[in-house]
Amino acid sequence: MPIEMQVDDERWAAVVRRDPAVDGAFYVAVKTTGIYCRPSCSGRPLRKNVRFVTTPTEAEAAGFRACKRCKPNEWKPGSLAQGSA
Repeated sequence: MPIEMQVDDERWAAVVRRDPAVDGAFYVAVKTTGIYCRPSCSGRPLRKNVRFVTTPTEAEAAGFRACKRCKPNEWKPGSLAQGSA
């Protein structure tokens, strides 16, 4: 399995777990809704609709907007799980 696929599988596993420990390491961009979220967001996209990006700037440059639920563009490392629903 190519390394990129392995990394994506690990990222997806963190999304399924809603793991706040990886918040900020990557973001989840959802093609069907046009939003991007933190991995710990309570939103549940289908895997086939997900693309992983490394920064909010990258997501926004690709045409995605920040999730209003988890506010990934406002989240700072070390902060509490603000905005998680």
